[in-house]
Amino acid sequence: MTVIITTGGRFDEQSEQLAAQAASILGYPVVERKKRSVIRLQQDYESDVIVAGKDRFELYRLGMDEPFFFHPNSAGFRLKRLLKGESDPLVEVSQLKHGDSFLDCTLGLASDSIIASSITGDNGKVTGVEADPAVAFITGRGLRTFLTDSTQLVQAMGRIDVIHSEAVKFLREQADASWDIVYIDPMFHAPITESSNFTALRQVGVHSLLTQEWMEQAQRVCRRRVVVKDRFDSPVFEQFKLEQKIRPNTKFHFGFIEK
Repeated sequence: MTVIITTGGRFDEQSEQLAAQAASILGYPVVERKKRSVIRLQQDYESDVIVAGKDRFELYRLGMDEPFFFHPNSAGFRLKRLLKGESDPLVEVSQLKHGDSFLDCTLGLASDSIIASSITGDNGKVTGVEADPAVAFITGRGLRTFLTDSTQLVQAMGRIDVIHSEAVKFLREQADASWDIVYIDPMFHAPITESSNFTALRQVGVHSLLTQEWMEQAQRVCRRRVVVKDRFDSPVFEQFKLEQKIRPNTKFHFGFIEK
């Protein structure tokens, strides 16, 4: 699958510079927009298209109705609840605390990593691994540039390191017991129709099934817990002998293995 980079619909120097920056990082060619629609560019180049706009980068895979772009999604209101002293299911199941290290093997839009970062703080470490280079780039840049009035959200996003790599490959390179929490959120084996925020992500991300090696490597590098998020009816909880945290009236559950 080929990818091209172009400017926004209305050309300006800033958009041109952003397109050049993306090209230097991703290695994809920049093509002139020439007032063409994204669909026309896809047809002309038989390619996916990344649009460099003033406010954000957008990724249009062939056949996509809506683009993929960065937005903190659920992390915004989840963080507000935490600031009010309420609980968060990821924080609870991970038993996260200030100063912890948290490895997110499936970064995507980084919603869970943002919540983890809000807990681990300046003395902690949160790293997100994303296999799709375009998603890694767009999310990584979005974490640094997304405009919000929430100081806590800006700080949490800014502390996250984004790595472009396949999860298992990255895990193989880590030392034993080098991360407090290793987190895995594979794309659900069947989509949750009520969750529209991640429709675009399902269309662009690299989707890998949770494998035995993946779990073995995760257990090797974690100090405390490996945490997995999946649909409530996913076979992975039983397959990998995870302790499943039942959450009534929710379509996704967490499971964990304690070290």
